[in-house]
Amino acid sequence: MVTIKSKREIELMREAGRVACLAQKEIEKAIKPGVSTLELDKIAERVIRENGGIPAEKGYPSGEKGVPNFPGSICASINDEVIHGIPSKRVILKDGDIISIDLVANKNGYNGDCARTYIVGSVPESTKRLVDVTKKAFFEGIKFAKKGNRLGDISHAIGNFIENNGYSVVREFQGHGIGSRMHEDPGIPNYGKPGRGIRLEAGMTLAIEPMVIMGRPDILELDDGWTIITEDGSLSAHYENTILITEKEPEILTII
Repeated sequence: MVTIKSKREIELMREAGRVACLAQKEIEKAIKPGVSTLELDKIAERVIRENGGIPAEKGYPSGEKGVPNFPGSICASINDEVIHGIPSKRVILKDGDIISIDLVANKNGYNGDCARTYIVGSVPESTKRLVDVTKKAFFEGIKFAKKGNRLGDISHAIGNFIENNGYSVVREFQGHGIGSRMHEDPGIPNYGKPGRGIRLEAGMTLAIEPMVIMGRPDILELDDGWTIITEDGSLSAHYENTILITEKEPEILTII
């Protein structure tokens, strides 16, 4: 069921989004060659807790028998890792890497979810373009995140922009509603047909998250039960914000 948030809930969502954004900003400052993804994880947890929140991804249920709950406060996905990379002291950033950081801050029972792809040191122009197009795809999508439009209008705008720029859309994973639970209805694919899906209403809170692959769209899951990689080894980027549908333009809750 898609929930419409009250004024009180929206204020709580704004605060959770602010905390999530603060954690991303501190991580961005720390990203450089030689830093481990575990160090970035510790930064996120510290910032979230110092601001009265809880890192909601830590201990998140896998839902699969034999797969442990997620051990990190962030998902740290490098290069060909699409999403759900597990932070580790053994994974060290190198010049030329890109890393996607996906994190969720829960504060007072509500969640703010955001993802960014960061460049480490110097990378080719083709890599910069992938990261840039992924971010722009989000903003193309939320042009249609307005009361009265359909969910498919957002999905179509994102997918069309990505494919017109020569990249592939990840189809097996998608954005989602968000609120007191990290994942709520509706699911929000990054592709689709305009004019389809539920009608958007003021008070809906959505996590919109383009996941883009430089090469073919095929993906694989590693044996850890979490990490998703590109099958052909090509680079992948991820950009996400939690937004609020309003009476007018959408409000981004995870940018300050």
